[in-house]
Amino acid sequence: MEIDIREQFCPRCGEPTENGLCRRCRMKETEPFTCDERVIHTFCPSCGAVKSNGKVWSDSEREREEVDRELAMKAVHLHPDFQDGSFDLRVREISVNRSLAVIGITGTLYGYPVQGECRVGISWHKEQCDRCNRISGSYYEGIVQIRAQGRHLTPYEQEAAVRLATSIEDEQLESGDRLSYISQLEETRDGVDVIVGSQHIGILIVQALINQFGGRYTTHPKLVGEKAGRALYRITYLVRLPRYRHGDVIDVAGQYFQVQSSEGKRVQVTDLLNGKVRTIREDEINREIGNTSTAIEALVVYADGGVIGLMDPDTCTTHEVPLVDWRRQRIETGDQVRVLRDHDQLVLLG
Repeated sequence: MEIDIREQFCPRCGEPTENGLCRRCRMKETEPFTCDERVIHTFCPSCGAVKSNGKVWSDSEREREEVDRELAMKAVHLHPDFQDGSFDLRVREISVNRSLAVIGITGTLYGYPVQGECRVGISWHKEQCDRCNRISGSYYEGIVQIRAQGRHLTPYEQEAAVRLATSIEDEQLESGDRLSYISQLEETRDGVDVIVGSQHIGILIVQALINQFGGRYTTHPKLVGEKAGRALYRITYLVRLPRYRHGDVIDVAGQYFQVQSSEGKRVQVTDLLNGKVRTIREDEINREIGNTSTAIEALVVYADGGVIGLMDPDTCTTHEVPLVDWRRQRIETGDQVRVLRDHDQLVLLG
């Protein structure tokens, strides 16, 4: 076999080369980098969200200087064989909506040094995002009505429900679901209405409320139109918190019990006399005394056998009450204990 050992030469300059053009001629015919003359940054003036790929909105808290630098660098396109690149970037604001980036570029191409400069114009374009557009247009897909069975919500329940709903909104926003928002919170005479931008966040709020407070909910859809051949509904989620809540103290056949939980018409309670847990029906309850969250403190003035004497903090009179012997801590004279007032009696809590 014969081996071709003929030396190859560059067809442009005649210099020896292994294949095709020599490095010098390839360098002369190759652009080491190119730059876009202008880039556009679309953002929402209301919330600061930015638009990517011409259609996708995402939240952003970055400063303008950081965005300018990133946009300028994305406008630079290096040749695949460009190596050892370094960049000197300077950005100057021309107006509120325009910036000019000057980028000094150095590196090597095919072993030869390269030095040049790019000038990129950056336009800041204002556009209302999908979320703010819906909110400003009063768009919503559901209402979560938070009520309690047979009573008004307590101030604590109202505050906790609002706090829970807004925390879910924050979680959805962080996960990228920008259209699951709360457009309005309304306190009513007997509860709270949460107006939501999507049915998704509506059901999340409902489930979180039931998990925290118990109770039940019903849904009431209403046909409001049609889009692309599909029926559009607004849904009212009616959440009913239990009639009796954790910590309520109730009177059952003349005895005091503390509510632990409530499900439907069944209530789990603790007997405040002996500490035993049992389940009763709602219709067995005579009345509600109060809730442990509003308990007051009374001074133990004596302990004698199965009773203790408590000084009424309002009248300074002494009340004898049965000793709760299942308490974790022993009651002694001079202690402060938590009680609820039932007319002219004091109820010792566990």
